[in-house]
Amino acid sequence: MLIKPYTATWINDFEAIRLEIDRGMKGLVYGIEHVGSTAVPELDSKPIIDIDIIYKDGQAFQKIKAALLSIGYYHNGNQGIENRAVFKRNKNSSTSVLDTIAHHLYACPKGSEPLQRHLLMRDYLRKNDGARKQYQDMKYEWAQKANQDRKQYQVLKELHVNGFIDGLVEKERGRRR
Repeated sequence: MLIKPYTATWINDFEAIRLEIDRGMKGLVYGIEHVGSTAVPELDSKPIIDIDIIYKDGQAFQKIKAALLSIGYYHNGNQGIENRAVFKRNKNSSTSVLDTIAHHLYACPKGSEPLQRHLLMRDYLRKNDGARKQYQDMKYEWAQKANQDRKQYQVLKELHVNGFIDGLVEKERGRRR
């Protein structure tokens, strides 16, 4: 099955990855957040840890990029999303944590839209059982329609998830007024 039942192990996995990244970026100023479905307790998910590294400006990004390259990542552009840099593992590199725990690593400037959307969705789903259940049901539906194929699942998710997040944004704005 593509979607797995929630496990608290995902929090431990994030912490293990964070510690490895912290070692590689010693002395740099940045934030790091566990985002995505694995960051939401009781939300079934694909078992892939999503991580956002948060930086202040372009100069900080260049230092972060160099540090990530030194610990076995490569920069894979923004994959079509402005203000979000994607980093993937080099096949030539090998560390027990970074190469054994499936994860997606992004770097986003502080206050950027991609970062804010990740944090808003994570925080909203953590606080709202109904929304979390609705999103989980959607994920199982997409996985079923995709015949458990990861690439097809991603296509279906991309078609629908932005509308779901936009609805959360509107709810949050209405609540703040």
